[in-house]
Amino acid sequence: MKPLNRITRLLGAGALALLALAGCDAQRIRELEEDVSTEADVRERFGEPDGIWQESDGGRTLEYNRQPMGHQNYMITIGPGGKMTALRQVLAPHQFAKVQPGMDKEAVRRLLGKPAKQMAFALKQETDWDWNWIDPPSREMVFTVTFGADGRVLRSGSMEKMRDGA
Repeated sequence: MKPLNRITRLLGAGALALLALAGCDAQRIRELEEDVSTEADVRERFGEPDGIWQESDGGRTLEYNRQPMGHQNYMITIGPGGKMTALRQVLAPHQFAKVQPGMDKEAVRRLLGKPAKQMAFALKQETDWDWNWIDPPSREMVFTVTFGADGRVLRSGSMEKMRDGA
């Protein structure tokens, strides 16, 4: 098989896997209902969370990360009574607007979930975190948060994702 055909076939398989993941998430979400579904229901459909955040009211937020291959991160809140009270896809402009200079890394992680990529720039003493997201209907974007040496946000912003070979 020619190398180009092999690459094309691999890319096609990767795209199908992404579509399947997105389709699976949509089905899982449809099967859950706010104030009815329990944490056990959520875990049965989504599996073990990538992170668990304790809430001040005694509830918990479960983080389900779809980075780096996907374009979503889900935060599913379980209220103090054990029922799901919210299911949010957090990689969206209204969430990005909440990222402000001076925020620490934990606050950003709690807001957006685990990033797709982290890059340290030693000479500048800065670290970038990137999240992949979709600007509807299909424009692939990257949201970047730049942290200073003190681990606090310096700046943030979105740009269209660069295509390899373009």
